[in-house]
Amino acid sequence: MYQIEWGHLLLKALSITAPKIVSALDPAFLLLALPPVAWLSDRSRRDKNKSPNSGQNHGGDKTNRVASLEREIEKLRSLLVMTANLNATLNYERVLEMTLDLANSALEGEGATKLVSVLMLFEDEELFITSARGLSAADLRVTLPGERGVVGEALASVQSQLCVNPGQDVELKRIITLHNCRVAVCIPLVVGLDLYGALLFAHPDEGYFNPEQVELLDAIAQQAMVALQNARLYSDLEQEKERIAEIQENTRNKLARDLHDGPTQSIGAIAMRVNFARRLLQREPTQAAEELFKIEELARRTTKEIRQMLFTLRPLVLESEGLLGALEQLSEKMMENHSQNVVVEAKNGIVDDLEVGKQGVIFFIVEEAVNNARKHANAKHIWIRLKRRGDNLHLEIEDDGVGFNVEQVQANYEKRGSLGMVNLYERAELVNGILKINSQPGRGTRILVTIPATIEAAEKLHQAGYVA
Repeated sequence: MYQIEWGHLLLKALSITAPKIVSALDPAFLLLALPPVAWLSDRSRRDKNKSPNSGQNHGGDKTNRVASLEREIEKLRSLLVMTANLNATLNYERVLEMTLDLANSALEGEGATKLVSVLMLFEDEELFITSARGLSAADLRVTLPGERGVVGEALASVQSQLCVNPGQDVELKRIITLHNCRVAVCIPLVVGLDLYGALLFAHPDEGYFNPEQVELLDAIAQQAMVALQNARLYSDLEQEKERIAEIQENTRNKLARDLHDGPTQSIGAIAMRVNFARRLLQREPTQAAEELFKIEELARRTTKEIRQMLFTLRPLVLESEGLLGALEQLSEKMMENHSQNVVVEAKNGIVDDLEVGKQGVIFFIVEEAVNNARKHANAKHIWIRLKRRGDNLHLEIEDDGVGFNVEQVQANYEKRGSLGMVNLYERAELVNGILKINSQPGRGTRILVTIPATIEAAEKLHQAGYVA
């Protein structure tokens, strides 16, 4: 009786040859091995069923089987090591290269040097070649729509597709290197309902790909997709960290400019006036008293500026009275410090279900928009309106100022050296909101922000893609 315990042999091979990777038989690593293990196990069962002596126990047959199995285990060990390295890599470009290296290693053997392998990813609704083996420099610049031919069939069916004479395929014929190939297999890269791209392998030998190889490539594609997702998420996280660092740097620069142009200049003026008043005390005491009065007014105005800056940096009233209380205080300070009329229109309790962090972001959107209107619009009135429609909060900041051409300003915004509009859009994104600016010269400006209160509302809002 001949029985082979796959788990025992696999773990034995791994514990001997890859102790650094499978430390203490890491379950997470073994989970990554399941697709290749399933392929190899199924292949062995099919080979055993095909054998005419499968039901007999012959010593020579058993020796051959064990030797064959050991070779397969060694190949599997090598693939598992590469798979582990693939999933441990967070560099996006490196993952693309390692995916093809893993696939080529799995297909190594006679004729492998003639193999053409291509990894394509969607960008702007077209497939771009992001990594390849065996293609010419001109072919690397080819893009495919991914709608027809074997690529279109693979993406539509979400299954691997085999193609004879890929050089005659309606889309693949654009890749000149494939004109020398007689067979190709296209494997879609899919996660859930999202299509990310496709893997393409081609060879001059029409019988090069067999069903077992296609199964193994499918398993490798699954591992590649997980690694690509992890690398992309890590890349997005790094970009977000850089963006946050840039925002913090811009905030520090803005604070430095405000301090230099406001309180710093005022304190310098106070020091000069105090020196002047000290001299007047000895010569003209009456004028000295008048000068001291001016110094007092300047000191009071400087104190207000500093308090306004502190309020902008951290409005403590948000924590004690919530968003509506902070907006009312902003309105009062605008009138007190700048004689700017700001009207808040909102019902009590309209934002009570929003967490304090989200209320803070909404406040900073309003504060940025109000300051922009005060500085640039020459508006007599600024209105802040909050309304609730279902699970969405609608914020509107309107002014009766001079207005501007939105498209023209956005077209050359990077050259203006101002970040006010950028800050508005970025802060709206922080609360999963959608922001829209409506303005025309001479007709004032309206800033509309739709902010979802729940995750479900956010999904619906971004699917619709508009501001109500």
